[in-house]
Formats: sequence, C-alpha cells, structure tokens
Amino acid sequence: MTIVDSLEALEALYRPAPVAASTVKVADRLIPEYRALVEASPFLALATVGPEGLDCSPRGDQPGFVRVADERTLILPDRRGNNRIDSLRNVVRDPRVALMFLIPGSGTTFRVNGRAVISADPDLLESFAVDGKAPRTCLVVTVVEAYFQCARAIVRSGLWKPENQVDPASLPTPGAMLAAMTAGAVGGKPYDDAWPERAAATLW
Repeated sequence: MTIVDSLEALEALYRPAPVAASTVKVADRLIPEYRALVEASPFLALATVGPEGLDCSPRGDQPGFVRVADERTLILPDRRGNNRIDSLRNVVRDPRVALMFLIPGSGTTFRVNGRAVISADPDLLESFAVDGKAPRTCLVVTVVEAYFQCARAIVRSGLWKPENQVDPASLPTPGAMLAAMTAGAVGGKPYDDAWPERAAATLW
C-alpha cells in the first residue's frame, strides 16, 4: 500500500491547482443565492466532533426547516428522535459543526462550516412548533464558511433517478438488524410492525 503522508505528496497528486470557480464561491455569509438553497432543502447531514470522535447525523423536515435568521446565522430545530443526542453532546464540548444540504432533483449541494450553540429559549422553541409540538432545543449556527458543491457526485451516483431507487424489501429491516445485534433480544418483526404507527406519533 502506498501511503500519502505529507501535504506535498498529496498536492503533487492533485495538479493542476483548483480553478477560480472552486475557491471564489466560498463566502463568510449567506448571499441571497445561497439562502435560496437553504430554504429549498428538506434534508441535511450534520457533522460534529467531540472527545469521543466524530458524528454525522441526518436532519430532515419540510423545505425551509432550517431558518435563516440573518446572513450569518442559521437555526436548526432538534426534532424528536432516539434521545442519543450524540451531535448535541459534541456541540456542548466543541462548537465546530459542518452541514451539507441536499435538494431533491438538484445536483447542487450546499455546505456550511460554522460554530454552534444549543438554545433552549422557550420563545424560540415555540416558534418552531409543529402540530403544537415544539423541539426540545435548537441549534444556532454562526456561519464561518458557506459554498455550493458541484454536481459531479450526484451525477455519478444517479441519486435522484427513479430507476436507481432501491426496493426496501431487498434490504435488512431495522428490526432484523437489531435482532442480529442482540441475538434476538431486541427488534425482530414486532419492532418493524410497530414502526409506522410509532413514527407517525413521534415525528415532531
């Protein structure tokens, strides 16, 4: 195995240097065009770092669920989940975060690197309520870098092509995976059978 263990060796493999379009797109705020991408997105991946290591967690809701408070501030409600709070544990100890937004049908992804704090302000939480249910906390992100990513990865993956959609029946179910991890003590068919009703009752 040939290991690349220096910046010089790495950069030698990736020549020529990036063209201007790869670097001039980086902003320290949300220009109107970047704001439009955030407001169109129903899904993002949230990356955090803490003493135990890294975490990358999915976040999703209706388009615009991430509020643009101003050109340098995003607010992300923490909707109901499994209460592991891995991302939030990390943010309490290390404020660095990265967000990658996806927009169904678009090859353009949007990235934000920044610093976050966790807010439990009652008025703020209430402003994010859905069906009378407010999030327990919100993540308030100060933008450090914001930029769009070109469409190559989406094009190569064919992510949005209907013919590429995977039949869920061809994959292990959550219940099957839990049963495999616990020798049948947790999960199984009862877990899968109960999931639709449980999810419907706990989305918000």
